[in-house]
Amino acid sequence: MKIVIALGGNALGNTPVEQLNIVKNTASHLADLIGAGNEVIITHGNGPQVGMINLAFDVASENDSNVPQMPFPECGSMSQGYIGYHLQNALQAELKRRSIDKCVAAIVTQVVVDKNDPAFFAPTKPIGAYYSKETAEKLSAEKGFTMAYIENKGYRRVVASPKPIDIEEKQAINTLVSGGCVVITVGGGGIPVVREGDELKGVAAVIDKDYASAKVAELIDADMLVILTAVNKVAINFGKPNQEDLSEISVKRALELAEEGHFGKGSMFPKVMAAVSFVKSEGKSALIASLGGIKDAIEGKDGTKIVFK
Repeated sequence: MKIVIALGGNALGNTPVEQLNIVKNTASHLADLIGAGNEVIITHGNGPQVGMINLAFDVASENDSNVPQMPFPECGSMSQGYIGYHLQNALQAELKRRSIDKCVAAIVTQVVVDKNDPAFFAPTKPIGAYYSKETAEKLSAEKGFTMAYIENKGYRRVVASPKPIDIEEKQAINTLVSGGCVVITVGGGGIPVVREGDELKGVAAVIDKDYASAKVAELIDADMLVILTAVNKVAINFGKPNQEDLSEISVKRALELAEEGHFGKGSMFPKVMAAVSFVKSEGKSALIASLGGIKDAIEGKDGTKIVFK
């Protein structure tokens, strides 16, 4: 089975040292699926990592005029590189320990978005450091940043979160998967780019990694999309006495529950919507599960399965 697995933040870490240790556990769970004969494509977030890189360049450029401010797409590509390195290093070691002969390759991935996506006209995704009102106004005037006030914390830069429409490296992903490689791709949702004639131009934006994962799964004709999170199952009435964990729901029911407001906009909602965007026909399915429960979820013993019917 060809499976795209979107790793949640709990599968990584907030610092390079922490991440290096956490991915060893992540690799063990992924190796279970690879050892069972599945073709595995791995995607991941990059929230803390890209913020750290962006902040480091911002601080350095403020203190030294010889240090350039790093554009956000380049910060995203750096995060893809170092997270990909940690993941492939840990997974290669785990596969060798199990005598599984598989190559692992991380691809710096560009994700095409529409420059007219409504998200560009209403940026909402916060990135980087917090600033005073005075500094925020200066950054807005001098650099054209959109700044938003975060209650009790200060002002922060916000960028757009457009929907992915294509994966530039999809042919490379397919070629590597067909050749027997485990592929790590669309890190952090991918580097957002827009088409300008024959060229691709990076834009300051953050693509939701679950939507980007669903797009990868669609374009490479995966059988299943697995979105990993901190909980074992999707629930309705979450945190209330009448909370109900869901084992399997149809696309239609998932949309109904989303319309009723059961899924948090900043947490479960994008995961459910990304799953729904992939499950467009019979034979395709999506799972939302925890990293520790991924093997059981694939076997139908845990997680929430979203099906077409």
